[in-house]
Amino acid sequence: MSRSRSLSVFFALSAAALLVQPIPAAPGQGGGQSKPAGEAVQKQGGDFTLSVDVQLVTLPVSVVDKDGLIVPNLAKEHFQVFEDKVLQDISLFKHEDVPISVGLVIDNSGSMRNKRERVNSAALTFVRESNPEDETFIINFDDEAYLEQDFTSSIGDLIDALDNIDARGETALNDAVYLGVDHLEKGRMDKKVLLVISDGEDSKSKYGFNKVLEHVKAAKDVAVYAIGLLELDDQRGGLFRSSPSKKAKEALTKLTEATGGQAYFPKTIEEVEDICKRIAHDLRNQYTLGYAPKKKMDGTWREIQVKVNPPKNTPKLTVRYKQGYMATPKK
Repeated sequence: MSRSRSLSVFFALSAAALLVQPIPAAPGQGGGQSKPAGEAVQKQGGDFTLSVDVQLVTLPVSVVDKDGLIVPNLAKEHFQVFEDKVLQDISLFKHEDVPISVGLVIDNSGSMRNKRERVNSAALTFVRESNPEDETFIINFDDEAYLEQDFTSSIGDLIDALDNIDARGETALNDAVYLGVDHLEKGRMDKKVLLVISDGEDSKSKYGFNKVLEHVKAAKDVAVYAIGLLELDDQRGGLFRSSPSKKAKEALTKLTEATGGQAYFPKTIEEVEDICKRIAHDLRNQYTLGYAPKKKMDGTWREIQVKVNPPKNTPKLTVRYKQGYMATPKK
C-alpha cells in the first residue's frame, strides 16, 4: 500500500472513532423520563451517529411573594431540587413563556344556572390572557361529564362551545376531572393544565375522590388549578359531619396542591375574571427545572421538594410545584 493511501485510511478511521465518543446530551424538552444511555449506531454506508437518550424529570415551578405576585428574576443557583430527600443536580433551567395544552372543566349543574354567564366570560378571559399558541378543550359536567369542544386554538370555537348552556342536574365533578386528565394526555404540548370551575361537592360521579386523586398524581406533566364558587356559610352537615362546601374545598385543595397548581375560593362571582387573569399570568411566568434522577427508575413513587434560596433581603416567598411522580421505567 502506498504511503498516501495509508494516511487516508488512518485519518478516516480516526474520524470514525471520534464520532462514537460519549458527549454530553442536550437537556431534553418536556417532563418525560427516558433511559440514560448513549450508543453508537452505524448507518448503511458506514457513517456513524451517536444516539444519546437522557433521563430527565422536568418541573414547572411557580414562585410568588406574600401578595401572590410573580417573582421573575431568580437564577438557577437560587433553586435546589430534592428527590426522596436526596439533592439532585439541576441540568435544565428555563424561564420562558411556552404554549401549553389546556382543559377547561366547567360545572354545568342546575346550581350553576345563574353563574354560567359570568363563568363563561371569565373562562374566555383566561384564554385571551394565555399564550396565543395554546390549545384548549372544554369539558362540561352535570349528571355526567362530556367533551363539549376538542382541542382548538380558535376563540370562536370556544365561544360557540361555551354558549351551549343548559344548566341542569347534579355534579359529576370527579368524573369530569378524571376525563379531563385522560384527554390532556392527547395534547401536543409538553406542559399541560386543567382549570376546574365548580360551585359544589361531587354528588353523581362513578369515581370516588381517592381514585381521582391517584389518577391526577400519576398523570404526566399535568397541573390542576381550581376555582370553587362555594357557600361561605354552609351550615349543612351538623356537628359531626363536614358541610358539602367544606368537603368540596378540601377536595379541590388536595387536587391542586398535589400537582403544583392552586385552588381559589372567591367570595363573589365578580372575582372570578380577575382570578382567571392571575392563573394565566402565573402559567406564562413559571420556571422550568430539570434533572436526571440519581436513582434509577424502579416503578416507585418519588417525593419531590423544591427549595428557593433567594438573594438577601428578599421577602418570604411561596413555591408551588408537583409534589412527586411515579418513576416508571421506559420500555
